[in-house]
This record gives sequence, structure tokens and C-alpha cells, in this order.
Amino acid sequence: MSIIKIALAQVSATDNREENLQKAFSLMEQAKDQDASIICFPEMAFDPFFPRVRTDKRYFDLAEPIPGPMVEKFQEKAKQLSLATVINMYELAAPGEYYDCSPVIDADGALLGISRMMHIAELPNYNEKFYYWEGNTGFPVFQAGGAKIGIAICYDRHFPEQMRALTLGGAEIILVPTATSTPALKHIWHVEMQAASIANQVFVALNNRAGTEGEMTFFGRSFVVNPRGEVIAQAKENEEDLLVVELDLSLIEQTRRDLPFLRDRRPDAYGPLIE
Repeated sequence: MSIIKIALAQVSATDNREENLQKAFSLMEQAKDQDASIICFPEMAFDPFFPRVRTDKRYFDLAEPIPGPMVEKFQEKAKQLSLATVINMYELAAPGEYYDCSPVIDADGALLGISRMMHIAELPNYNEKFYYWEGNTGFPVFQAGGAKIGIAICYDRHFPEQMRALTLGGAEIILVPTATSTPALKHIWHVEMQAASIANQVFVALNNRAGTEGEMTFFGRSFVVNPRGEVIAQAKENEEDLLVVELDLSLIEQTRRDLPFLRDRRPDAYGPLIE
């Protein structure tokens, strides 16, 4: 199946996790009604964005194991709707070991695996090194919802090495769940992901939060770029939205025939990149 639909759920979050989850389940139903086969949620979509608060140990209590109560609820809903689902949450992996993590759930409700954020930011309003360990899952690619999907969580997208690693792993779509409010990033919002899609000839789907929390305003504008670097759909700015986009996966093959960048790589000469 070369034609699929993906849904990006651009949401805000309150302090009430249960209300946030119920909103998510409603959006899953709406996505299924529009024939989506995959839905993705933004970074930390079901809780306030706590890394904006510097070094507050209370927020460790938000973390859950995987599998655990939150993931199991999404597994049940995904199975009910036959909808592959990618969420993002705060993971408790072991005592004192915490990750920014995206579980991947297939349309039959099976938990296919997890992808942990590899690159951890430390910036104004993003005090993440206190809350998150560096990811150790590498760059997994999952067959879900009719496509091979890889994940680059928020800050990960700024590292072309990760986008390339996911591509070499077979990803057709790179999903980017993010919580972006930094004004400077508005200027490179499209350009950076357009460059990534051109370099790798894959679809890139960036899914941002919406809403204001403290001094942070998550500006939305989730969007999808095709393998030729064209922005083919974008969600609303500064408000919640559900963006459902049709993708023709055969465009990947067509583009790689026209622009054989992957063929012409020289990994034998790239030693200095890892020295």
C-alpha cells in the first residue's frame, strides 16, 4: 500500500492528565473517521511541559514504566480503532532512571517498542538535563500503520546524523514530536526539515504542541514535508488542531531515482565525523 494517511494531533495540556487523555482518545476517533492509519502526538502531550521549571524533583512523580497504565490505555484504544499510535511520555525505566520516550503501538494494539530522545537540551525554558537521561535505544525503525516509521524527538531533529541513521534503517516517514516555543526556531521551522527531507528523500512530519504555559507559548504550526522538500500541509498557529495528510510513499522511490544521494554516499571517507 503506497497511499496512506497520517494524523498529527496538535494539542495543549492542562494539569489534569485524565482530561488530556480523554481529549487524545477523541482525536484518535476523529483521525480514524478521516481514514488515518497512523496518529502521532506531540512531546509530553498529556502533562504540562514540566522541563520549563528548573530542577524540581516533584516532577519525577509524573514518570511511568513502559508498559504501564498510560501505554496500556493507548494500546486498548489503538486496537479498538485499528489505528497505529505514537505517543510521547515521561518514562521511568528503573529507579532513578528517566527518559523522554515515544512508545510505538501498532493497529492491533501491540507495543512494538520505544524510541528514547538521544540528544538532551539545556536551554532557557528547556531544563532537560536535570529530568532526562540520554537515550540509549539508538535509532529504531518500526513497521506500523502501513509504513516504516522512525522518530526524532524534539531536539533530536537538529542533528542530521539522527535523520540519516533513521533513513539508513529504512524509515519512510520520520515523525518529530516536539514542544517548541523558542521564537528563533520560527525562522528555520520549515527550512531545517525541508533540508532533512531532501538529503534523505523521506517524509518528515513535525508535530508541535499548542497553548501557553508560564512564559512559554507553543506556537503549533505542525507540518509535513515530502521527499522533495515540499511542505504539503500545515496545521493552525497558536491553537489546537488535527492535521490529516495523505502520503504517497511511492514518491520516495521516484525521488531517489532522480536524486541518488544515498547511492553516492562515501561512508569509507567519513571517519573524521566520529573522531
